[in-house]
Amino acid sequence: MLSLLEENKFECRVSSVLNKNIRSYGKKHMFDKSNETCWNSDAGTPQWVIINFEKECSLSSFEIEFQGGFVGKDCYLEAGNNEKDTTVAEAFYPEDVNNLQRFNLVNKIKAKTLKFIFNQSTDFFGRIIIYNLSLYS
Repeated sequence: MLSLLEENKFECRVSSVLNKNIRSYGKKHMFDKSNETCWNSDAGTPQWVIINFEKECSLSSFEIEFQGGFVGKDCYLEAGNNEKDTTVAEAFYPEDVNNLQRFNLVNKIKAKTLKFIFNQSTDFFGRIIIYNLSLYS
């Protein structure tokens, strides 16, 4: 099954990058299908990932692979037509594990902008580490 991120043009923004080192820990590493690279946020809360699609897409599920010990807590997904006009679509509850986790939405979302918000982290300093992020219709 192809991810929406493979089938559609998109831009990604993140709240922060550890020590501003985008070469080693930048957002692009969430989409490179490598278990050796990751997006690593800097300290602080909340942390977030925004996906802006070129055109409206339908989302029914998503997968995230966190680094155990650096997992989002009190998480929710916002959706809308642009970054300034998003509303909470659904909360999700990751486990503090290294495995790929799948989240099936209760209701399918149609949107151009998706914002994954991590209000807290299992890390004492509020850092989030994501190895893979995939979205499915």
